[in-house]
Amino acid sequence: MSLSSAISNALSGVTAASRGTELVATNIANKSVAGYARRELELSSRIHTANGGGVGIDGVRRAIDAGLLSDSRLALAASSQSGTVATFHAVMEQAFGTANDASALGAALTGLDNAILSASARPDNQVRLNAVLDAAKGIAQKINGISQTISTARSQADHDIGKDVASLNDALERVAALNRQITVTSAQGGDPSSLIDARQDAIDQISAIVPIQEVTRENGRVALFTKGGATLLDGTAPAQIGFVATGTITAGMSVENGALGTLSLNGRSLAAQEMAGGTLSAHFQIRDRIAPGFQAQIDGFARDLYSRFADPAVDPTLAAGQPGIFTDAQTALLPANEPGFADRIAVNAAIDPQAGGALWRIRAGLGAADPGEVGESSLRLAMGTALADSRPPASSELGTGPRTLIGLASEIASGAATQRLRSEAVAVQDQSRAGSLRTALLAGGVDTDTEMEALLSLERAYAANAKVLQTANDMLDQILRLT
Repeated sequence: MSLSSAISNALSGVTAASRGTELVATNIANKSVAGYARRELELSSRIHTANGGGVGIDGVRRAIDAGLLSDSRLALAASSQSGTVATFHAVMEQAFGTANDASALGAALTGLDNAILSASARPDNQVRLNAVLDAAKGIAQKINGISQTISTARSQADHDIGKDVASLNDALERVAALNRQITVTSAQGGDPSSLIDARQDAIDQISAIVPIQEVTRENGRVALFTKGGATLLDGTAPAQIGFVATGTITAGMSVENGALGTLSLNGRSLAAQEMAGGTLSAHFQIRDRIAPGFQAQIDGFARDLYSRFADPAVDPTLAAGQPGIFTDAQTALLPANEPGFADRIAVNAAIDPQAGGALWRIRAGLGAADPGEVGESSLRLAMGTALADSRPPASSELGTGPRTLIGLASEIASGAATQRLRSEAVAVQDQSRAGSLRTALLAGGVDTDTEMEALLSLERAYAANAKVLQTANDMLDQILRLT
């Protein structure tokens, strides 16, 4: 081997050690940067040429476990979905109230029952009759409040769908742009690692919205597909996800009747399963399935409450079809108008002095022409019996089994609590799995001790190659001195 070959080999070693030192410094500097992947120098022995062998730099490799990264993204989508659903169920449990909650639906109903019982003992007492009115208003307002909570949640979910779609389109544009930059940088012989880090971060953001699969394409590009099979990016231009937010949503609005917006991909209608998973799917579930289920329950409960007091067997002064203590916005409730009734249920103005009514109608009957006997208590007793009577619910949404009204309230509230517990358990499990995978992914990141060991090794390699250069230089000097 000639001295020139020795010098060439040593120079390649010095170059490799210098480049390796640069990467170690970069790794240590970015240790705390989220989404940064550790860099490793890829080296190989140079093919022996007239100038000798030496070491060649093949490129820079990002130390990332692609399989673990994919699993982590899918787990993030599942955790984001279940966490969003669990948050909604917690809101609904609070809206219906728990067993020991003084503002619960059951507590409001118990308050009405107690007020009716008290008025039955002293039907001539205006204070007790007024307590019945207040309790009736309280239960109506509680039902109104639950319905409004559901409508607000649906409207918020619709708004969040719009935000998710905007974020998704923005992230896809960034991934497409980074694909192009990575291709150009690689073609020019540059290191695209920082661009790949940025692309990974953008894809991670997409993963929280919808679960995706990343497929490697030529020239450093990637293609993105949803777990359900929709193509988000495969080529130079990303897909355009479309959605028109509705705004305020009321009980009767649904996808089926065309009142609510749906997703489209490049103008084509998207099936729900194509975008299943992630926060986007969770918001659609809340808006179109879970919240309407709660709405149907509270509407059915309101109808049953209405029906018990509108029964001529309870108040003989009422004609068939006339409202009793409770009304549908001061009119009779038609069965076809049950959807959204919880938002409209109100106390009959005929018993409310502030609305031009009279308290004595609570004692004499809603259809009575005069106050009648002040000691008459049969109507209040019948009202109390109507509340406590076990009968099939008036609404088919609540099943057919006989139950008391308080039993229905307890059943609905208990169901909300059960769903909260179940959804919370799923969310905790998904969050734990996502956290474990994320920890495993980060374990392959920058470790300061490992980097310092690599730095010492590079220092020794640099010194050794520098020594070779110095020795070769001394040998050349000796030759030159002889001439």
